[in-house]
Amino acid sequence: MGKHRYGAVIDAGSSGSRVYVYEWLKAEEVKDKAKEKGSDKKLDRLPNVKTKKDWRKKKHPGISTFGEKPEEVGPEHLKELVDFALEIVPKDEVAQTPIFLLATAGMRLLPDYQREAVLDNVCRYLQQHTNFQLPDCELHIQVIPGETEGLYGWIAANYLLGGFDKPEKHEHGKGHHTYGFLDMGGASAQIAFAPNATEAERHAEDLKLLRLRRVGGEAVEYRVFVTTWLGFGANEARRRYVESLLEAYPKSQEVPDPCLPVGLLVSQSGHELEAHSPELKGKKPHLVGTGKFTECMKRTFPLLEKDVPCDDPPCLLHGQHTPSIDFDVNHFVGVSEYWHTTHEVFAMAHKDKAYDFHTYQKQVTDFCSRNWDDIVKDVGQQKWGKKVDEKTVEEVCFKASWLINMLHDGIGVPRVGLEQSKEKAASSTNKTEDVVAHAKDRGFLDPFQAVDKVDGTEVSWTLGKMVLYASSQMPPADGGLAVGFGSNLPGTKLPLDFQFASGKHNSVLEHQDWHDRIFSSGYSRRAPGIIIFLLILILAVYLVCGKERRHTAFEKLLALFGRRPGTPRGKRRTGLGILGSKLFSKASEPSYERVLEAADLDDLELSSIVSEDDRHSGSSNGVEAPRTGRSSGWATPAANRGLSPDFARSSPKGKGYFDVASGGGGGGLGLGITPFEREGLVVRTESKERLAPGSARSRNGSPVRRSPLMTPFKESLD
Repeated sequence: MGKHRYGAVIDAGSSGSRVYVYEWLKAEEVKDKAKEKGSDKKLDRLPNVKTKKDWRKKKHPGISTFGEKPEEVGPEHLKELVDFALEIVPKDEVAQTPIFLLATAGMRLLPDYQREAVLDNVCRYLQQHTNFQLPDCELHIQVIPGETEGLYGWIAANYLLGGFDKPEKHEHGKGHHTYGFLDMGGASAQIAFAPNATEAERHAEDLKLLRLRRVGGEAVEYRVFVTTWLGFGANEARRRYVESLLEAYPKSQEVPDPCLPVGLLVSQSGHELEAHSPELKGKKPHLVGTGKFTECMKRTFPLLEKDVPCDDPPCLLHGQHTPSIDFDVNHFVGVSEYWHTTHEVFAMAHKDKAYDFHTYQKQVTDFCSRNWDDIVKDVGQQKWGKKVDEKTVEEVCFKASWLINMLHDGIGVPRVGLEQSKEKAASSTNKTEDVVAHAKDRGFLDPFQAVDKVDGTEVSWTLGKMVLYASSQMPPADGGLAVGFGSNLPGTKLPLDFQFASGKHNSVLEHQDWHDRIFSSGYSRRAPGIIIFLLILILAVYLVCGKERRHTAFEKLLALFGRRPGTPRGKRRTGLGILGSKLFSKASEPSYERVLEAADLDDLELSSIVSEDDRHSGSSNGVEAPRTGRSSGWATPAANRGLSPDFARSSPKGKGYFDVASGGGGGGLGLGITPFEREGLVVRTESKERLAPGSARSRNGSPVRRSPLMTPFKESLD
């Protein structure tokens, strides 16, 4: 086995999927080197996660295009990416190498059933056709929300810039040493930052708890605010902008667009028009570039939706709550469109050229006022490099105006360079060169800087994901607090929405209550299946057991509720009631479920009744005393539960069930329990008034009446 661990992350975006492979030293290797050098510095930092420029590969189109043919996503899309990763990871490390596929915007737009089908097929393919470590598909294969994407980006930026491992070199003031993170894609934009102490306390419930682990095993925690603005990505913003233009010129076939270079003709979808296009024949409205960047800025400003009511202040955009940003300590880095729009054309991708508002706005204004034909010639001569094509320069004016409005009027980033430029207007000093010269020494301490790579490593949210995972693989030294993120709750108890960086280990589960584990996100999705399985298992056990075993089990169950096995069943009822007696009683036991609906008093007959003395003497007038069980039903203990309160007159203990009260005729039936001992009895008969509505009191003591509750019992008393 080698000295390194590996990990692979597939970023499944809307336009394509890109696989990244990362490596880091195993914890024991780092500790051994620390012992050799006699220094523990390397133990006080996060794992050193590395990648190389040629350790990534992209495949078009995105996996969202397999919504209607999910079974093809493996062989037609994933195979090429997986084979590429297998060429990098050593063969003897593949089984210990985790692979993640994390999908973003494109997959969020699919119907639920299609999205689930694609993810299931991704999981099945990776498990059946590779030996990568994939123990939990719910953790490794998923569609992540914009907030998670933003948090991973925040981790990557601070990891590369040194905000985690070298806080003393990144002191921003007030004990703050992490950077804010801005990301803008095609559909959405994200922001992530750690508020200052005052705002963190005021908005604690809005923050995410992030826990990492250093090589030495020490856990470190951060409280981060993350949010995403759907529809505020560059492409969606452009779509909304075009809609507003068409509304402003409802009857025009040629709609003037100040965010396009002079003379450029494009369709509503943004494609350059050709001579045979239907738009040029007057059939559809189209856009004509006027190159007025100042007017472009004014028209894109309303897209920020600053006028949307803020229900939970403070808010920045679209009425979404965001804690106040302290730009004295919150210094931001921007990636994706923030980098491409500020550097691909206007700085020729020179990585050390810093952003400042004054210089950038002047460059964009000059560029966008040019004639489109002249710009096309410069593209052909590769004036802005090989990667800049006509589509890039066609879109850059709108994107630049949107970026400036987002940064300064939306998020509130100070316009660095504006005031200084006014003061030095007569000076020949180039502000951009001045900022560039000091950018690295200052540790990106300006309010905003656009970045693409730091020390040759791309600032990608996939790196943040792998840093989180790699830190979870370091042996813990503080009781095994879980590595991951979730709601910011006080104490050490894990929130229900906690997202583990790797599989849940026992030391973590021991810190959770059983109900937390059951209702956590992973368990809650499995709960219905678990319940159904348990019900089937219980039914199977019930059917396998014979009636005798069921009866024995039932008697034991009753004992738990206070009834001793063998106690007459009429004396006490459990909550199982009739259903329990039906399911667990012996087949030979009689059932006493007859219910009286109506009867005539003349039909009521009682068996011969004798006194207690007669019963004990054994006979009366030569006739044998009836035994307790001679009459059907009544002579059993179950008779007690079938008597109405009017019939259930108390008698001294020791008398028989059918003893006549001393003193003669009107005493009624004497029960073996007093009214105060009837707890738990279930009355199953009607009262005597119900038996003979409108009649006088029945002759309870008559020995010639039999209850209609009983099955007629024919006996011969010779």
